[in-house]
Amino acid sequence: MIAALGVILWLTGRPFVFPSLGPTAFMLVLRPRHHPAREVLGGHLWGVSAGLLSYHLVAGGLTLGSMPTAWSLEAVRLTGSAALSVAFTAGAMVATRTTHAPACATTLIISLGLFPLLTDGLVIMIGAAFLYGLHRAIDALWARLFVRES
Repeated sequence: MIAALGVILWLTGRPFVFPSLGPTAFMLVLRPRHHPAREVLGGHLWGVSAGLLSYHLVAGGLTLGSMPTAWSLEAVRLTGSAALSVAFTAGAMVATRTTHAPACATTLIISLGLFPLLTDGLVIMIGAAFLYGLHRAIDALWARLFVRES
């Protein structure tokens, strides 16, 4: 599933493969029927939303890609952005019953300035939706080919 997103990354040059998709893919394969779209996509949507909001409110213009120096205001801003985004993501997921732990990695990717643009958030959501859709298609095909009703 990740390889298919890698092909899209290669074709488009956009980050359709990002760290939080690995745990998402693992959870889907491990227990496919226990992760509905509402949780997976809702969780990532909260992660994207909280990450973008926190980053632009607290740490706009900074990135963990170029580590801030110790004791700097930049380090405090990035840390604040990260903490705020995880708290908001977790709270929103619990409140809406869309709990999906990998979404907390999604929010950190954004709030730490690694993918800080709205278009990055859109790419993340398309990637998560593609991964989920591909998983469902493979799961349905597998059930049709190999699972026989008695």
